[in-house]
Amino acid sequence: MKPHYLILAITCLAAFAASDPARAQEPHPPASQCQAIAENMPRATFASFSGVAVPMPTVSEGESVKFTYLGHSTFEIETPGGIIIATDYNGWYRPATTPDVVTMNKAHTTHFTLTPEADIKHVLHGWSDVPGEKAGINLVVGDAYIRNVTTDIRFSYGLGGSQEDGNSIFIFEIAGLCIGHLGHLHYELTDSHYTEIGRLDVVMVPIDGGLTMGADSMSRVIKRLRSSLILPMHRRGPPVNAFVSMFGKDFDITYAPDDSLTVSMRTLPKKPLIYVMKGVQ
Repeated sequence: MKPHYLILAITCLAAFAASDPARAQEPHPPASQCQAIAENMPRATFASFSGVAVPMPTVSEGESVKFTYLGHSTFEIETPGGIIIATDYNGWYRPATTPDVVTMNKAHTTHFTLTPEADIKHVLHGWSDVPGEKAGINLVVGDAYIRNVTTDIRFSYGLGGSQEDGNSIFIFEIAGLCIGHLGHLHYELTDSHYTEIGRLDVVMVPIDGGLTMGADSMSRVIKRLRSSLILPMHRRGPPVNAFVSMFGKDFDITYAPDDSLTVSMRTLPKKPLIYVMKGVQ
């Protein structure tokens, strides 16, 4: 190709790209450490995208994250930088300090509130109010990076049927830890879900035995996630043992005397540990 034709071709391609917003503004997902392995697998997708790369928080080795069980499926997560996060926030179980971030799911009214306190800076819905769209969370708050993976839910109160992407698994990347809250999980996860989630060092799991999934189904999810620390929650009816009995010698079990736990990358158990906090038992 002659030089002047080459220049013309490059100019035309540039003009075409500039005229097409989808091409001119390719999304740049943040570098999720939890997806570092999963992003090279087939069918890997990110939960959400933004037009520009999101700067990741810096991580200092040995920093700890504090978990406090408040009730039902609400945990308070406190980051090393002092950011307070409340999961499946319904306004009934409140941290002592107004949270900076609350996450919500809508399977039942015990997992959300439409009237959160006005001074909560970030209210993150695990569902979209726009038909046919997914909730897309991709947010850095202080030293926490928060994203979501959507899942289907059954309609409540015997209405039958289900809603695609009606709820979310929220994932928090803090102090080098990959932390997941399974929310009101109704169906076993697909290969695509596991790919989107990536690694989870800590996972908060509902163990009600039926309102979400049966103990056998939920245990299969936990065994595949292979998290170092499993924090049961959302116990309604069946005893904790109904869930714990699904696990063999590859898992340790601790019944804690209190409702808080502080953990870091250094202190993660070497063997998967089911850690049952006070209030869940």
